[in-house]
Amino acid sequence: MIRNVAAGVQSFTSNAFLVDGDRTVLVDAGSGFDVVDRIDGVDLDAVVLTHTHADHVGNLDDVTSAFDVQAWGFDADHPGVDEVIPDEGTVVMGDHEYTALHTPGHKDDHLCFYSPTARVLFAGDLVFQNGSFGRTDLEEGDRGALVDSIDRVLDAVDDDLDQMHTGHGPSVTTNPIHDVELASKAARMR
Repeated sequence: MIRNVAAGVQSFTSNAFLVDGDRTVLVDAGSGFDVVDRIDGVDLDAVVLTHTHADHVGNLDDVTSAFDVQAWGFDADHPGVDEVIPDEGTVVMGDHEYTALHTPGHKDDHLCFYSPTARVLFAGDLVFQNGSFGRTDLEEGDRGALVDSIDRVLDAVDDDLDQMHTGHGPSVTTNPIHDVELASKAARMR
């Protein structure tokens, strides 16, 4: 089961997805709300980060301290990242194995996580509902790299992708591959 524990939060935050199962993982920690209270009673095994923008990691120290868990991400040089997930490395979240895809363009350390068996993509801030895509006007943003990253995700995911969980806004549970295709087209427009 995948649940957005940041749902309904009124401050600026990312989504934070609790993935229950054999290995219970929080995908991104969000910021500006009491995430620890929202997952109290859960036997959390790890935090997995799509990237290290403040809205995704603002609550990270609170979570890792309260649950005595490590944070996994692409760049161990970032404070708070304890374990590295390399490009094409795998991580178990819930009951499924996910492949990490290094997808820079929004931020250099950005990762997407895809499981063909679960038919789930955690897209972070790479793509969103209705073909929206991550900002490239922030430090480390690069439109060309973002386009390449979106295309990489399109090449990696199967047409039967069932769910796409994004860093902001609603998850996409109806034909999410279409939203990724739209983002690929939209990101090419200047």
